[in-house]
Amino acid sequence: MNNRYVVITGGPGSGKTTLLESLRYAGHACVEEAGRQIIQDQLRIGGRALHGTDSRLYAEITLSWEIRSYRQAGQHTGPVFFDRGIPDVLGYHLLLGWPVPDHVAEAARQFRYHRRVFVAPPWPAIYANDSERHQDFAEAVRTHDAMVAAYTQLGYELTALPLSDVSSRRAFVERLAF
Repeated sequence: MNNRYVVITGGPGSGKTTLLESLRYAGHACVEEAGRQIIQDQLRIGGRALHGTDSRLYAEITLSWEIRSYRQAGQHTGPVFFDRGIPDVLGYHLLLGWPVPDHVAEAARQFRYHRRVFVAPPWPAIYANDSERHQDFAEAVRTHDAMVAAYTQLGYELTALPLSDVSSRRAFVERLAF
């Protein structure tokens, strides 16, 4: 377990990335969400590794990206905040109703984060689609539920983020993270 690595997870459009940007601005090391970067790259090159095109390939690339991000975070000496983590790939399989491959489960067991994981709950007031986010709010809720199930199965302690402004959320995370 790496007690310096803190995950913020949840469904899409729940304010995770905005919170991470605020933590980064406050001087914390942060790791961007793999999914958004993969989607941007795949769209740029005309690739198939997209949720709506080849979800299995998307999941495999996401897993590789998350493991690489985990390893690269070791270059930081202090806390590192992650916009999602390796267990989110397990959650993605749960979301789609797929069996979790052994290698995904093993990755989630081997690459551990701080025991406390922050979960951004679905928040209709801030939910919006964009060029990478095409899910409707109902799918965002199902994604949230799948992430909660994945992290719970792996024994993490889940802490819901308050539905509040970003500076209050950042203070909440900073206070409880360590």
